[in-house]
Amino acid sequence: MIFRNFWVVLGVMIVSVSACRSSEMEKKSVVMVKTEVVKPYRSELKITYPGRIRAAEDVDLSFRVSGPIVKMPVDAGGFVRKGALIAEIDPRDYELQLSATEAEYRQIKSEAERVIELYNRKSVPVNDYDKAVSGLQQISAKYSSHKNALKDTRLLAPFDGYVQKKFFEVGETVGAGMPVLSMINTRYFEVVIDIPSSDYVRQNSFRDFSCVADVYPEKSFPLELMDVTKKANLNQLYGMRLRLNPEEGYNLAAGMSVNVTIGYEPDEHSMTEIPLSALMEKNGKSFVWVYLPSEKRVKSCKVNVRQILKDGSVVLDSGLKIGDIVVSAGVHKLKEGMSVELLKPVSKTNVGGLL
Repeated sequence: MIFRNFWVVLGVMIVSVSACRSSEMEKKSVVMVKTEVVKPYRSELKITYPGRIRAAEDVDLSFRVSGPIVKMPVDAGGFVRKGALIAEIDPRDYELQLSATEAEYRQIKSEAERVIELYNRKSVPVNDYDKAVSGLQQISAKYSSHKNALKDTRLLAPFDGYVQKKFFEVGETVGAGMPVLSMINTRYFEVVIDIPSSDYVRQNSFRDFSCVADVYPEKSFPLELMDVTKKANLNQLYGMRLRLNPEEGYNLAAGMSVNVTIGYEPDEHSMTEIPLSALMEKNGKSFVWVYLPSEKRVKSCKVNVRQILKDGSVVLDSGLKIGDIVVSAGVHKLKEGMSVELLKPVSKTNVGGLL
């Protein structure tokens, strides 16, 4: 009987010790974690795209009439003012043509006016009147056309700019519509970039534009939005044109590379902000540990990173909602469903925990 009681007592002791050890091990397996509450991101975001400077206007100029060039008082690279003569075709044939047409015009006009006057007096039939009016209209159009042809023997600069290239020289004969020279407008530049559809749909949120040229990395130039194409190219990108005004002391030129920065306001209902330390990566994708207060456990959650800020925060556009609790330290020690305990926050007035 005593022997049997001994084994009963021993069994109870073993069970008690095992339960204590199991309880201690369970306590030791609970990890202490630091957490942060997910908050909305309401500050301005920035995105950057590579771009290129081009002339605001880059045009090939041609005559509307044909003939031999007798004047071209400009050189490649030279600056010309709007309205200045840049090339001229020999006007002799066009002067003779206009002179003959002018004489014919005056004769027909005089005859037509006489018939119209007689018609008003009811002295000629309607048929004669109609012929006179029609003849006057025809010779007037011919006369205007020949005056324009003579005027078109002089090619004038359409804007202030530089002669980029000459395709013909004095003495050569050109046909109507053949490019004679090319000019570029340098009153301002255009910066062109391509943006994806994700940014195209939120262009109403764009607030400001600027660029940094490779040759002046320390200088940011302000830009003005001109337009965005309504149709994507073969790469499913939309072209954007921005105006760049030259600044004194900076020799910008068409063809230079720039980086364009667009500042925009995010949708405050979709953008959230968390500490960078809360992120972890698996298979090339970003995740965070979300703390479940009711279960005191953690679960992984996939997130999409929009931007990493200089203050060590990360802006997300999907995966979390405002008010979620994420683990912000020791994320690589956790496993799916692991029980955790929250570290008590340290009072700002009790530095070092001395009190």
